Amino acid sequence: MTLSKHFKGVTLLVTHFNRSLSLERQLKAFHSLNCLFEEIVVSDDCSNADHLAFLQKLQIEYGFRLITTEKNRGLANNINKGQDTVHTNYTLYVQEDFIPTEKFPASFKDALRIMDERADLDIIRFYSYLPYPYTVPYRDGFSEMQFKAWGTKYHKIYVYSDHPHLRRSNFFEKFGRYIEKIPSDRAEYWMCISFLQNKGKSMLYDCFKSLFEQYNPLSEPSTVKRQNWTLSSNILISTIRYFYRQVRYNYDIHFTKKQLTNYK
Repeated sequence: MTLSKHFKGVTLLVTHFNRSLSLERQLKAFHSLNCLFEEIVVSDDCSNADHLAFLQKLQIEYGFRLITTEKNRGLANNINKGQDTVHTNYTLYVQEDFIPTEKFPASFKDALRIMDERADLDIIRFYSYLPYPYTVPYRDGFSEMQFKAWGTKYHKIYVYSDHPHLRRSNFFEKFGRYIEKIPSDRAEYWMCISFLQNKGKSMLYDCFKSLFEQYNPLSEPSTVKRQNWTLSSNILISTIRYFYRQVRYNYDIHFTKKQLTNYK
């Protein structure tokens, strides 16, 4: 018999918008892995009537607390209002399109132990699109991420990320809330800046695509839209983008702190 993994003191926070089948897939996966959290909170960003009705059915089956809103306000607001309701010491934040794998429970247990031992650590990340360029191995398959201001890899900025991660539930007290009424990727960027300005410390699981699978079927595709220039592989555009990011990142880190820390 497989023993349950009861993660006391942890709230699973899931942000959701019009992808209720994806949410069902995720919750079913956690259930099949025998992962039990002290509470599950689903923060919904004004999904349409069909999805909302299905959410209410899922709520009966999985016993989560559903936080709704009367108007679509974007991912930043959805994260803010969801995190505001968390009462446990730790939050496992996962968007609805990520599915935990069979390797997740054991590594999550290791992550909790590390967070308990390291009071200086703010988050532990479980997923990434790319390897972080500057890390120092720690233990249990995790490495500490180290930001280098003039490092040549542009994704150095993502010491913080909205991808699945464990964080202390008082996260906003140190780093501020997500800036609302701007595109979701910009909101994540400004949280990265605040994280670096406030000396945030993060770890990343070395095999960063082995604990969660991101699944976006045609029936429920990703809702994130990005400008073409940020994805282009054209050599000229890539060169311009590289220098622009180097200057912009360091300018924002050093000259926008008042704007971020005063944000409410």
